[in-house]
Amino acid sequence: MPVLRVALDLPLHRLFDYVIPEASTADIGLRVRVPFGRGEKIGVIAEVVDSSEWPLAQLKPAGEILRDVPPLPADFLRLCHFASGYYQAAFGEVVMQALPVGLKRLDPPNRRNARPGPLTAAIERPVLTDEQTVAVEAIDPTAGFSAHLLHGVTGSGKTEVYLRLIERALADGKQVLLLVPEINLTPQLEGRVRARFPETGVVSLHSELAEAARERNWRAAFAGEASIVLGTRLSVFTPMPRLGLIVVDEEHDSSFKQQDGMRYSARDVAVFRAHQLGIPILLGSATPSLESWANAQSKRYAMITLRERANPEATLPLVKLIDTRRMVIKDGVSEPLMAAIKLRLERGEQSLIFLNRRGYAPVLSCTACGWISRCTRCAANLVLHLADRRLRCHHCGFEGHVPRACPSCGNQDILPFGRGTQRLEGWLQEQFPEARVLRVDRDSVKSRKQWEAMLERIHGGEADILVGTQMLAKGHDFPRLTLVGALGADSALFAADWRSPERLFSQLMQVAGRAGRAELKGEVLIQTEYPTHPLFAALAAHDYPGFAASLLKEREQAGFPPYAFQAMLRAEAPDMADSIAFLKTAATLPVIQQHENVLIYDPVPMKLSRVANLDRGQLLVESGSRPVLQAFLPRWREAIEGIKSPSRLRWHIEVDPLEF
Repeated sequence: MPVLRVALDLPLHRLFDYVIPEASTADIGLRVRVPFGRGEKIGVIAEVVDSSEWPLAQLKPAGEILRDVPPLPADFLRLCHFASGYYQAAFGEVVMQALPVGLKRLDPPNRRNARPGPLTAAIERPVLTDEQTVAVEAIDPTAGFSAHLLHGVTGSGKTEVYLRLIERALADGKQVLLLVPEINLTPQLEGRVRARFPETGVVSLHSELAEAARERNWRAAFAGEASIVLGTRLSVFTPMPRLGLIVVDEEHDSSFKQQDGMRYSARDVAVFRAHQLGIPILLGSATPSLESWANAQSKRYAMITLRERANPEATLPLVKLIDTRRMVIKDGVSEPLMAAIKLRLERGEQSLIFLNRRGYAPVLSCTACGWISRCTRCAANLVLHLADRRLRCHHCGFEGHVPRACPSCGNQDILPFGRGTQRLEGWLQEQFPEARVLRVDRDSVKSRKQWEAMLERIHGGEADILVGTQMLAKGHDFPRLTLVGALGADSALFAADWRSPERLFSQLMQVAGRAGRAELKGEVLIQTEYPTHPLFAALAAHDYPGFAASLLKEREQAGFPPYAFQAMLRAEAPDMADSIAFLKTAATLPVIQQHENVLIYDPVPMKLSRVANLDRGQLLVESGSRPVLQAFLPRWREAIEGIKSPSRLRWHIEVDPLEF
């Protein structure tokens, strides 16, 4: 009797065997209902074999094989096997995570299987610059696998290069996967893609879509009805029968790294998928990740460069540093920046004040006894959100009322310290009462509709001063925005995380790129107490290659990625002693002695040591060879699974970690 080996959505590195008389190898990739414990689960048939390591009499019969969707293709299953092996995740978790929620339900609601609706009005193609022409011609979609890094300054027309390559792929009858890091980039880009290809099926896949819409779009891509899929990181696993091109926009963005469940990098999985299918992949960014930059320098990726802005009347903004060491600062804003804002108001132009900290103030404090608004569940402070009079933890989501007096000593003079976007918004409105001040952050924009409405107001000239976080730092084109002021940049210069300078440079370069994208010249003012820091010198010169070269040299000397390969074992429990004890045991397992070229560091508490009442520790594993590390990790993981630990302790392995 045929034996089904079924992948289930469980953190167990094994398949589950069931018997069913009518199964065949043609059923591999289909979903199936199976009994599990006292209930049932939906799984995916991974194999159909003639025998099992268990006696057939002990195997439970499978339930119904679901045939409402064709079998998941072999290349999709191979991609899931790669992700499972590389990221040390259970195969069942990978496969089931890639499916829409409706296909994992035991009793899914009826769905309409609609084709993606095309638009009726097309837009004209702009004339390519010489650099754009070279970029488009550098990629041959029929020549098999090739990886290209498109390094283009902000406003250089990278999106137009994407669209021309998409056009060529569609002409060859291929599908295209276009990955973007965040939902807030999707509406603007999706509208542009739909308008360029009005007769083509275009679907989007991201977490804010309703369950039914996400399933419809996924089915359209799987059936080949949608020729263009525009999505965030999980879209990299979408089955597409005619996939011929993958584009990753803003490839440096940390949003491409999944931070829970299966912890994977969508950018790196996309490169593997392109290699697996023998198709080209294009990674685009004004500030590429150092890993991608190093790959381009070593010729693993082909480098394509756009040095000039696509609009011939637009030039790169002038970047100036405001030395705040001997300057009076009012609510975080210097006098030169205030004067620059006033000048833009007089000209009828827009300004953007960038502060990557939402809320009113990062902490509420009592000056009498020193009480601070700390989260009771995390090793973090509660952020004051004055608009709705709430204290919020941005890590675990805990909320509380703002106290009328100090909970510790009763002092009624409790004060906010520091500043967030809400406080800055209110202060700027007081200084410029005639101006229309608009705040753009996760508190003011919580849905796609709110984001689209916000963009419409900005483009319609209904805002004079924008106060925003990194939501406004990339992917947006505001023609009348001529001034960008950056506040609070110094805190990242000397952070404990060695990736902080790379992130800061990218963030400031991206936000600076919002200024002067049309015929109006742009100016960027960065407030700092370290005006001679090399990072700011590189920013002022728009010299990403020079900055990247200096950072890569430092990392090579220190033995940091991309010159070393890392994995992180993390554990969390109600008591830090349990987390550290577990990690110490994992660090002394006998299997480690069999891998000489793997270095195990001491376990330490995480930087944010407590979140949601769980104490978190971590243990870094490193090797100078990726194959050596990959050979070690599965054997180590199997040994870790045998460690006896407290019932509430949870652990995971993260490969290529971004956060420390």
